[in-house]
Amino acid sequence: MRLEDGFKLDFDDVLIRPKRSTLSSRKLVDLKRSFKFRHTEAVWLGIPIIAANMDTTGTFEIGNVFKKHKMLTAIHKFYSLEEWEKALSSSQISPEYTAVTFGIEEAENAAIFFESLKKKNIECPKFICLDVANGYNEKFLDFVKKIRDQFTNPIIAGNVVTGEMTEALILAGADIVKIGIGPGSVCTTRTVTGVGYPQLSAIIECSDAAHGLSGHVMSDGGCATPGDISKAFGAGADFVMLGGMLAAHEESGGASIERDGKTYKEFYGMSSDTAMERYYGDIKDYRASEGEAISLEFRGPIDKTIQQILGGIRSAATYVGAKDIKDLQKCTSFVLKYK
Repeated sequence: MRLEDGFKLDFDDVLIRPKRSTLSSRKLVDLKRSFKFRHTEAVWLGIPIIAANMDTTGTFEIGNVFKKHKMLTAIHKFYSLEEWEKALSSSQISPEYTAVTFGIEEAENAAIFFESLKKKNIECPKFICLDVANGYNEKFLDFVKKIRDQFTNPIIAGNVVTGEMTEALILAGADIVKIGIGPGSVCTTRTVTGVGYPQLSAIIECSDAAHGLSGHVMSDGGCATPGDISKAFGAGADFVMLGGMLAAHEESGGASIERDGKTYKEFYGMSSDTAMERYYGDIKDYRASEGEAISLEFRGPIDKTIQQILGGIRSAATYVGAKDIKDLQKCTSFVLKYK
């Protein structure tokens, strides 16, 4: 047994300290950012916020709205190839602002997916998202290496929460490492397994490791408010992935539920009983559910939520004198809250 010394922090443990600023208006803040990647010649320009690859948030409908803001959507892995072809050929989604998701079990599907689209002259998604709950498995490293050898797309891979594994994934071929184990609002990994890492500290430590190798990190989970997104960027995240904040909208997945005169939509973790039974038929007898299913009051179209998110980040930037989203990290000082 080993005990690590020192405080580890979540978003709720800190506030961003305001600083003197020359920015007179929120509209002066540029939220778009240009990226180059370690393993590919590809470049990307957009707002580095990405809808999570859950079937309730990584939908074509959310992708249709996000592309208008130059934001990314990691499409969930349960759409058929035919559905992908229709969404891309009809311009419902933009390849430039889309990531296609594969798990280890879908390794062989990646080549089939891209070859099928190319044969039909359909432009392929720019990003590949390699997603597993536990990125510490050696098999996952091998998977990343294999996909890197096959494709020139920027690769998103995770999830991990420590610097050494962030470095390992980048050296294996990942351009962006997904950071977060257990912070999501419908993830129960921390309570079921006792495993996890406070999200703010994970971002700080993993971004430091990644940036030294010309890699990037994506904060995944734990953002419940626009202020949390600003804290994630301030801590060093290059991208921020959102799940719960995007759930229960008109464009979100999940069944609608009528109760006591109000409309709700279901939202659940992808390791929950609900998801496993829906997509795999049952729960394997050697594993436990690490997610829960909840119902959230219907929030209407997602545009207003996007406005709140982007407006909140712009406001945070004006409080610390950051002229753009990349500058937010340089200008951020955190104040520890004592409870």
